[in-house]
Amino acid sequence: MKSGSRLERVLRAGLFAVTAELNPPDSADPQAVYENALVLAEVTDAINATDAAGANCHMSSLGICALLKRAGYEVVFQVSCRDRNRIAIQGDLLGAAAMGVRNVLCLTGDDVSVGDQPGAKPVFDLDSIQLLRIARTMRDNGVFLSGRKLDVPPRLFLGAAANPFAPPFDWRPHRLAKKIAAGADFIQTQYCFDMPRLKAYMQQVCDMGLHEQTFILVGVGPLRSAKAAEFLRTRVPGVVIPDEIVDRLHQTPKNKQQEEGKQICIEIIQQVRQIQGVAGVHVMAFRQEELVREIIEGAKLFPRRANDLRSSTSRRS
Repeated sequence: MKSGSRLERVLRAGLFAVTAELNPPDSADPQAVYENALVLAEVTDAINATDAAGANCHMSSLGICALLKRAGYEVVFQVSCRDRNRIAIQGDLLGAAAMGVRNVLCLTGDDVSVGDQPGAKPVFDLDSIQLLRIARTMRDNGVFLSGRKLDVPPRLFLGAAANPFAPPFDWRPHRLAKKIAAGADFIQTQYCFDMPRLKAYMQQVCDMGLHEQTFILVGVGPLRSAKAAEFLRTRVPGVVIPDEIVDRLHQTPKNKQQEEGKQICIEIIQQVRQIQGVAGVHVMAFRQEELVREIIEGAKLFPRRANDLRSSTSRRS
């Protein structure tokens, strides 16, 4: 056990894990955070607090983590290299650990050009692989990047992102291997709508033995409408939605498209569960948190049963 977090315990026990993103408010009111967390907590093992996703400003990930830990929730602190240098990031890791945060997702971050303040100055002092190495060094060696000793190292379960759906496809498993070598204990992928591509990726991952070295959670999410699907696949970097899914939504009456999008998500989760090497799912329901419980229960992931224990139990030390 590297951190003792609930998420780590669930994964190491061989259970099929469920995490979900909390959409951060454009507000200084903590009640907005608590209301969103309330609908996620009972059907997830951890809640991700996003860090200015899409290069758009919202309440900070660290602030959300502080609020949720105070209320007793399990969180994943997302750290983007876009906005802070190595000094600030190392300080944030210590601060988060001091508040009881044990799970950290290390991200390079979207470029400011895709956000609503493209004139902002990007930092990118590090990338995600360098950040993973630094966080692992702080945890395992008890020192800052400078070599200065830490009095008490942070206990962290380190994560990284992966996108199996963007070319060059053959390179993606090798990129994953680099993140694992840098210290990634778990992986959360981009949205999965292209099942054949995911299966091909996971076959390569398993052939390389990478599924034995990290825990892979596949990203899933409900599509609100055909219009939303078109927006995601044309405006959000790295999201691939096949024509057949968009056509399925277009063929559904507008007032039933959200329900159809939820059903598509449930079907994808059910297929994902059958793929070797997948350890869980990461639900991204942008502004649709109220659907997460219905999706997770519809996919029969919660409540858990004794036979939910997977064959991966004790595979990883």
